[in-house]
Amino acid sequence: MFDAAIDGSSSSSFTHVNTWVFDLDNTLYPADCHLFAQIDQRMTDYIEQKFACDPAEARHIQKDYYVRFGTTLSGLMNEHKISPHDFMDFVHDIDLTPVLPNPKLRDAIQALPGKRYIYTNGSVKHAENVAGKIGIIDLFDDIFDIEGADFVPKPKAEPYQAFLKRFAIDAGSAAMFEDMHQNLEVPHQVGMETVLVQSEAAWCEDEPADKRPSRPGENFSHVKHVTSDLTDFLRRLTRVA
Repeated sequence: MFDAAIDGSSSSSFTHVNTWVFDLDNTLYPADCHLFAQIDQRMTDYIEQKFACDPAEARHIQKDYYVRFGTTLSGLMNEHKISPHDFMDFVHDIDLTPVLPNPKLRDAIQALPGKRYIYTNGSVKHAENVAGKIGIIDLFDDIFDIEGADFVPKPKAEPYQAFLKRFAIDAGSAAMFEDMHQNLEVPHQVGMETVLVQSEAAWCEDEPADKRPSRPGENFSHVKHVTSDLTDFLRRLTRVA
């Protein structure tokens, strides 16, 4: 049976869940290792090299496309027909040293009943590399990435529907874990349990306000559960009384 309470929410909310869906970046690893900051900088570098512009202009293009298209990649594909694979190979060529093996998280995920998926706006390769470094890649039934979503990013509704259809998931029996509250709006609408993984970690200063990860203390109607410690949250769900 489930434990009594999770960050102020009843763990009985999860007794019906048999499918567990996890975002990757800043969710399955702690945001304070700043791995995604490397990816963010690599996006700027890619634009600077591709268009032979200065760093300031590259940064402006990157964030403008992020706001208008949902991801920088979507903007580059729409506006310049950039190869998504070329872009992702470049931006995910990062140093994984800050990501450490997490045996406690491994045990917590392994104890979850049912199927487990990674759903990322990144690539399968990136997810495999990062989850492999954490030591949890073998615990997931599959990975749904931006290519699987036909390069339509979260939080748009279409890729969520594609994800649910591909794996024949009943949304009413699924839970989704995310560090971006915007990416939980559609899961909430379709009936999934929604869990926001918050962090005090500093974010880049020029990140658009409506794209910043949620900070502790912020609340949203489409978020049913909040935690700043994913491992502890999951361990409480499967703790035997």
